[in-house]
Parts: sequence; C-alpha cells; structure tokens
Amino acid sequence: MMAENKTKQSGPESVQNEAGPALDVQGLSFSYSGGSRVLDGLGLTLGRGEQMVLKASSGAGKSTLLHLIAGLLEPGSGRVLIDGTEIHRLKGAKRDRFRGSRIGMIFQTFNLLDGFSALENVTTAMMFSKIPKAEHDERARALLKRLGIDRHQAPPQSLSVGQQQRVAVARAMACRPSLVLADEPTASLDPENAAEAVKLIREVCAEEGAALLLVSHDPAVAIGFERVEELAAAPAGTGS
Repeated sequence: MMAENKTKQSGPESVQNEAGPALDVQGLSFSYSGGSRVLDGLGLTLGRGEQMVLKASSGAGKSTLLHLIAGLLEPGSGRVLIDGTEIHRLKGAKRDRFRGSRIGMIFQTFNLLDGFSALENVTTAMMFSKIPKAEHDERARALLKRLGIDRHQAPPQSLSVGQQQRVAVARAMACRPSLVLADEPTASLDPENAAEAVKLIREVCAEEGAALLLVSHDPAVAIGFERVEELAAAPAGTGS
C-alpha cells in the first residue's frame, strides 16, 4: 500500500526543475460526484528515467490516478508536479500544451485516430511539443522503424493488434516526454505479445530518458521491474 505523502508543500512552481523528480504526487485525493472516494491522500515520487509498475485491482482507481496525473481530471485535494510544475495550476490551452510536451500516454485500447495513417498518428502527437515542425516527419518515421512498423502510411485498422500497440507506443514517445503513463498497455494482447510489448516500452523509455509509470492488474507485467508497488482502494465509506 502506498503511504500518504508527508512532504511539506511549498508555493506554486512555474519554472521547470530539471534536477527534481519527473513526477511528484503529494496528498492526492479524488471523489466522484456521487461521493465515492477513489483516492485518499496518495503520495508518489518517480525519479527521472525511473520505471515503476503500480499494481491495482479493478476499481482501485488506477485509471483515475493516471487521468489526474495527466491533468485530465481535477483532484479534490493534493498536488501533482511534473518537472517541478504543478499541472493543475495550468488552465486551458496552457495545460494542453504542457501535457503535449511533457507527458506520453499509452492507453489500453490504444485510442489511435481513425482516418489517419500510422505516421500521422505519431506526427500529430508532436503538435504541442518543442520539436521543430520540420523534424516531425523524420522523428515519427524513426520511432516507427525502431518499433518494427514498416507500413507507415497504413491506417491503424489495417494493422494487427500488436502493431497498433507499437504505433501507440511511438505516439507516446514522439514529444520526447519526461514521463510516460501506461494504462493496462497489454490488456488487448496475448501473453507472448504482452511480454514483448512491455519489453519494448521499457527499452524505448530508457533510450529516450523518460520515466515510466505503468499501471496494471496483471502480475506478469511486473516481471523484471525493480520497483513494484500496490495501489490500495480508498477505505470503504469515505466520502468527499
């Protein structure tokens, strides 16, 4: 079970802190509108380039946690700092640009864009990055090649499930993120392809210097990780 964060909170961070952790979650709590509390005072720190598996059963709040970290949900209390910047202090387009330049996300259903080629799915992920537009195509092709995808112009629906997953990994890495969030990334894969997928995700994150937070209910996913923790469900009966 992850302990409540005891770190003393300081004032708002607006400047990137390259020397600090990639991710610092402090006292994070979240309840849905019906009053059911999913997270209660959660704390987590992930160093630069560190890789971690967070194990959680269904309903424990693992997807909710990743959405909070990415700034897609608002916490009831607590703070999420990425590169020293408190993401929930950023509003609207500023938050979108920050997310697009610092966070890569791998979803369990991949969420690839219909009507776009594999290459275009990767290049669109660089829209908010600091990578010059003239370099987008070259970087996307290099990532797809690194991940074994040769059919750059193929629409995602014409690719196998395993190939779609690799395109999703390439998209997550496209912006040179500080942090990659992977939500049950092997849920759609058979055991053999799942093991290979995790291996590739870890290798590419290491090559790019990105921290990796992978959440899963599957114990097999955690094999080989030095850091494995468990996300316990919030105590029953806690309300907002």
